[in-house]
Amino acid sequence: MILPILQYPDARLKRKAVPVEAITPEIRTLAADMVETMYARDGIGLAAPQVGESIHLIVVDVSGPEKREDLRILINPVLELSGPEVESEEGCLSVNDFRSTLYRSLRVRCRATSLEGEPIEFDADEILAICLQHECDHLEGKLFIDHISTLKRMMYDKRIAKHGK
Repeated sequence: MILPILQYPDARLKRKAVPVEAITPEIRTLAADMVETMYARDGIGLAAPQVGESIHLIVVDVSGPEKREDLRILINPVLELSGPEVESEEGCLSVNDFRSTLYRSLRVRCRATSLEGEPIEFDADEILAICLQHECDHLEGKLFIDHISTLKRMMYDKRIAKHGK
């Protein structure tokens, strides 16, 4: 089922999410719905807080939107940042019609739990590393626009207030 995605400035996007304690049928259904939603919106990542569920669950597939061959469903992900920071142009399914450049670590090590309850650990670089950082920020109640300059943020907030998008 395709889920509605919360839009900035919805206050629920600012909440810190809580870890998943048990992988229940509801968590499995939510993960499947998040994947369907991400694919339907041509996204490469989606965090549970973006669909109103304040838990540590993200889905990513940076092979898209044309292909879909690298789906990762990550429960309770933890990132260890490494490597230099690089410029990253980012957008977000929860931030309509806005993209901006910010800096992210080029590489990360990710530790998480799979939907089957198994530990996962992998190294990621470039777009996957950037996407993981972006989605994990959502788990901390942060959006990519929290990383941009005050001036750019004020301009975007003014546009939202004036036009509602």
